[in-house]
Amino acid sequence: MGLDKFFSFLTPKDKVFFTLFAKGAENLIEITKVFRELVNTSSPDKRMELQRKISDLEHVGDDVTHNIFTELSRNFITPFDREDIHYLATSLDDIVDYIDGSSKRLGLYRVEEYTTAMKQLAEILEKCAVEIHAAITELNGFKNVIRIREALVKINSLENHADDVFDGAIAALFNEEKDPIVVIKMKDILSNMETATDKCEDVANVIETILVKNS
Repeated sequence: MGLDKFFSFLTPKDKVFFTLFAKGAENLIEITKVFRELVNTSSPDKRMELQRKISDLEHVGDDVTHNIFTELSRNFITPFDREDIHYLATSLDDIVDYIDGSSKRLGLYRVEEYTTAMKQLAEILEKCAVEIHAAITELNGFKNVIRIREALVKINSLENHADDVFDGAIAALFNEEKDPIVVIKMKDILSNMETATDKCEDVANVIETILVKNS
């Protein structure tokens, strides 16, 4: 076997990692859209339907993550550092997990009225997902680094906004709510949603690391 054929054998032929990351980013957009719809819905039946859909999308995300890890074990040559592929896949999966966890808590705690802060955080998550999708799409070949960096700046800005929304909501909760059980429930839900935005920033950070290593 000649060297050309040998290296061709080692190199992934179908850019499988980019395909899987694109699928994961598309799934992230979908789950954030459904979650935003959930927190803006008042119908109990519709809420249950959307919560089931979110759970299904979380399973899709798990499958994508598993497939990425499987490909890591199969391929000797990867498009960028193996640890960065692992961290990017894990961070994407974390966002989806925290959104699913927030959705489940809304049902388990029998929250009837979804607050303005919840709606704002859900909107921020959807905007982050759009920027994450844009950045991940452009990683294939690094042809539009400017767009990637724009997306990363927007994600960081959105995460800062989420911090402000969360801090304000928690302050209002402790100042205005007299029932300690309600305080515990609402704080847990809001914390999960805010953590999901933190995980969006984790994705931005690992993409920034990939850019630096490949510049």
